[in-house]
Order: sequence, then C-alpha cells, then structure tokens
Amino acid sequence: MSPSPSRDVRRTASGLAVALLALAGPLAAPASPATAQVSTVTYTAAERTAALSYWTPARMKQVSRDVDLGPTGPLSKPWTGKGIPSIGRLFFTDSDGLDTWCTASAVTSGNHSVIMTAAHCARLGSSPANTHSDIVFAPGYAKGKTPYGRYAVKTTVTPRSWAEDTVNDVAAMVVATPAYGKQLTDAVGAQKIAFGRPAGLKVTSFGYPATSPQRGEQLLYCAGTTQSAPEGEQRVPCDLGGGASGGPWLAGFDSATGKGTVVSVNSHGEGHGGSPMYGPTFDKTAQAVYDTAQRG
Repeated sequence: MSPSPSRDVRRTASGLAVALLALAGPLAAPASPATAQVSTVTYTAAERTAALSYWTPARMKQVSRDVDLGPTGPLSKPWTGKGIPSIGRLFFTDSDGLDTWCTASAVTSGNHSVIMTAAHCARLGSSPANTHSDIVFAPGYAKGKTPYGRYAVKTTVTPRSWAEDTVNDVAAMVVATPAYGKQLTDAVGAQKIAFGRPAGLKVTSFGYPATSPQRGEQLLYCAGTTQSAPEGEQRVPCDLGGGASGGPWLAGFDSATGKGTVVSVNSHGEGHGGSPMYGPTFDKTAQAVYDTAQRG
C-alpha cells in the first residue's frame, strides 16, 4: 500500500546506482536458530550516509508531487491536534528503483531506536532477494518540514514468512543515531506496543496517504473498532490510501498527549482510498520481529 510513483522518478545515472546497491548493498544476515522466524537486512554506514544525502527536502517534496491517488476518502481526516513526533514518513527507493514512501512510528524499545511499519515497506513479499534501499525516517514530518531531523535505517527485520510467502505484513526497523543528535525515542518520544490483543478494540489509525489534496504532506487519521478478518488479520473502518502503509493502529489513544499503544499497522485496503483497512494481528511472529530489532 505504498504509493506507486511514475517512472519519471526513477533515479538517473547521476544518482546512486540502484543496481549496485541491490547487488553489493544490503546483505541479508544468515539466520540462526534464535532468529529463524525473521529475515534481517543491514545497511552499511556508507549506505546510510548515501540515503541521507539522497533524501533531501526537495526530493521529499518532489515524490509527493509525483503521486496522486485521487481524492482523500470521507473517513480520513487531517490531524489537527497536538503534534505527534513519534509518527513520521518513511522514505525509500523500492526494489524497482522508484522513489516512494510509507508511514512508521517510533515505539518503546531496549535500544531506543525501533520503528514499526509494514513488511512491504522493507522488501517485496515472496521474493527474498528484493529489498528496498535508501530508507530514511522523518519523524513528525509535516508539509515539507522535518522538525526532528532524519534518521537513516540501519536494519530491517521482517517475518521470514513475508520474504518467502507474503504472510505477516509487519516490520521493525532500527534507525541509526545521527552524529549531531539523540537516539530516536529520546528525541521524539515513543508509542507503547502490545502483542496478542484481540479484535474489538477502539483504535486510531494514522498515515501519510498519497491522496489529494494532502498527497503525503500531512498526517491523516481514521478511528474505529477493530474486527477479526481472515488469514490472521484484523480490519477497521478506514479509507487511508497508499502511502499510509505501516502507520500505527493506536489503542487507548489520548489526543492530548498524542500517545497510545500500537496493536497493528496499516497493511492494505480495498483499493486506493477504500474501506476497510486491514492490518496484521500482532502475534508471536510480530513479537519475534520486534524483539530482534530492539536487540539490534
């Protein structure tokens, strides 16, 4: 559910070579018995530096201009309350070499550096070799501004079932601490996270969809009660479009503090701007993904 940019935003020869990054860049770490459930990809310091250089404010604005998925749906509302710095826009170059984005949220973690998002924001499903590159998290992104800086992703963790069979669309990512700043959650705060929560919760779902007029430049939200769905998923009445993928479902959300508990993430909807929204149940697999990341 990341937006689909037009081919004219494929990077040119003057940019970083996508083919070389795909071949010599992110390397999948070999699985040990303790991490057999997950697939981990790491990015070198050089790649992280390149990602930050690539995702300039101008490029972030440009990718918004390049994608328009039609009108914002009636259930999606602009967030006009207290700023939520722990939720941000996740920029990356996909496995086809196209610039695009998802949504992610900073969560409590042992290393103070974990964000949660959707697995398809890290790699293609059923295609272990096809991972995304130049992944940068911009917490609190709003209308071209990055008030809390930009954090390059150094590790992505997804379920092995996603890499091999497109099942369990959840990912945890570890961001690198900028040389000039604090660890992520020390700088922007964190949402709580919970696993094993049953359907029937009231949640607020956030994201940066590529629908008009916002086109990824403003945080939107839906609110509703979760219901059980087939194939280990839950659903909620919500019509956030592509680009909102990975945005948190916050149970017990307090608009005064901007805090809640992440119990799922946006995965897919009924087409662009369709309702309902589906998200993975945060089960033992999701917890293994998170636990691996917070130890990273």
